[in-house]
Amino acid sequence: MSILIDAETTFIVQGITGREAVNLTRECLDYGAGAKIVGGVTPGRLGRDVHGVPVFDTVAQAVEHHGQPIDGSVVTVPPAFTRDAVVEAIENGVRLIVVVTERIPRRDVAQMVELAALRGARIIGPNCLGMIVPDVVKMGGIGGPAKNAAQAYTPGPIGVISRSGGMTTEMSSTLTAAGLGQSTAVSIGGDAIIGSTYAELMPLFEADPETQGIVIYTEPGGRMEAELASWVREHHSRLPVVAFMAGRFMDEMPGMSFGHAGTIVEGKEDTATEKIARLAAAGITVAERIEDIPGLVKDKLEVST
Repeated sequence: MSILIDAETTFIVQGITGREAVNLTRECLDYGAGAKIVGGVTPGRLGRDVHGVPVFDTVAQAVEHHGQPIDGSVVTVPPAFTRDAVVEAIENGVRLIVVVTERIPRRDVAQMVELAALRGARIIGPNCLGMIVPDVVKMGGIGGPAKNAAQAYTPGPIGVISRSGGMTTEMSSTLTAAGLGQSTAVSIGGDAIIGSTYAELMPLFEADPETQGIVIYTEPGGRMEAELASWVREHHSRLPVVAFMAGRFMDEMPGMSFGHAGTIVEGKEDTATEKIARLAAAGITVAERIEDIPGLVKDKLEVST
């Protein structure tokens, strides 16, 4: 089992002829059983192909060519055109959209997320690397080339959610080395506004019988951790959760941010110290170091069984 994607998930790559998208497409095709990429979209490039994937001018053309609804899209177009690309995908029946692009205007992201909610679609990102079901399929650049992804990710019972794309792989690799595989790993994006938060993904992991625990990577800034803590308490989650909080030094540097656009601390509730306390109050263990995570996860799994 997994969440969001599986071996049968069909998707397109919007902006497929760009350099990053060409590499991303190759990586997805090479990983696991090979992703079912049924088309790519770059206006003006109709009739071309990228690694055997046919290219179309519009999403509508890709859907028509496929002959049935397409499950997902990986959006890699420039920031100024991302909103239009996402809207086009949603209006053509795509229900899972991974937005790789970063530096998208906040207003555009807010409009994208609102439209997705109205249409019953889900956005992962922006500014993310996508998601992976170990040894099965990946959607996005997560894990890098197929051989590297195969080393970092292994099948197992731990769901991984991370604001940092690179740390999604780092944490999963640490779990793998300790004999703890992953059910699904999701890079949700580090921007201030994103399509799917920890709390919004938790019900999916909760419903997945293969997932027995959750590991999250988080940072100062924003309210996502408060939402997660509330969700875990209110729903009496069966899943033990271990978190790692980066950027603790920011508590001594008010107004500063590091790494991601979403790490700006606007008030006391956004600080690492407050977030750690809130997570702990909900029964979520916060690791001091990345290498401590596997041991904490194993301890929690033993208690829950």
